[in-house]
Amino acid sequence: MLTKEELKNIKTLQELCEKEGKLQLKLNFDMLESRSEKRKEDFFHYEDGMLVGFLGSYYFGNKVEICGMVHPDYRRRGIFSKLLKEAFEEAKKREARTILLNAPTESQSAKEFLKNVPCTLAMIEYQMKWEKSSDLLDDPTVTVRPSISEEDFEAEIQLDVQCFGLNEKEARQYKQETKDLDTDKRLIIEAEGRIAGKMRLSEMNGESWIYGFSVFPELQGKGIGRKALSKVVKMQDENGFEIFLEVEAKNAHALGLYESCGFRSYHSQDYYKVTE
Repeated sequence: MLTKEELKNIKTLQELCEKEGKLQLKLNFDMLESRSEKRKEDFFHYEDGMLVGFLGSYYFGNKVEICGMVHPDYRRRGIFSKLLKEAFEEAKKREARTILLNAPTESQSAKEFLKNVPCTLAMIEYQMKWEKSSDLLDDPTVTVRPSISEEDFEAEIQLDVQCFGLNEKEARQYKQETKDLDTDKRLIIEAEGRIAGKMRLSEMNGESWIYGFSVFPELQGKGIGRKALSKVVKMQDENGFEIFLEVEAKNAHALGLYESCGFRSYHSQDYYKVTE
């Protein structure tokens, strides 16, 4: 578990790097604040008592996403390479099948660094923010409620398997690791008298992020997703949150759904798959 001082130092370094580079780093503070003491997932480099390099690794089953930063005044000294080597060694110990390096699309320094890493661009992800809209659906045929039962838990696992490509072991492990996050609300979507889908809300600092939004494949194309998303957006807006989500750029169906509910893209992240 990271200390309050470590989290403060990460945030300070993040703000400095983002201001200098005019970009946004994806450091997943909801996950940083809920780290397990049993696993090494964060890597630090201090000089003269100041944090000048940080790298976070985020595991989703046997896939790991890695994002990091180095203070502008301490770059080109091998700090990030050292941190990345440590993260790779840990990923190897944990038998990660896929390693993705995450960098803001506009970061030229990241692009230069990655020329020396054996990797290929795997996907581009849009960050989207909801802009107030009057055309949100309020349809009673679809309901959204908290996930509370063992049946709900099992449905979430099957949705991760069928919609996100995890195998059951990975999905179960990931669900166990994230089910007690203090900032999270796990929601179940119901339609046609059965569990139809799920989503997870991460609430922090006045922002609500939607993750893991999915509907069982056999129930897709019936408007269930849009109706459920509209309900959640309306609820979160009424509770005073700014609302965000992420979507893979090539997922045209999801992108269209989110735009129809009032979400607009404002930033993007590139993901590079390590090839050795």
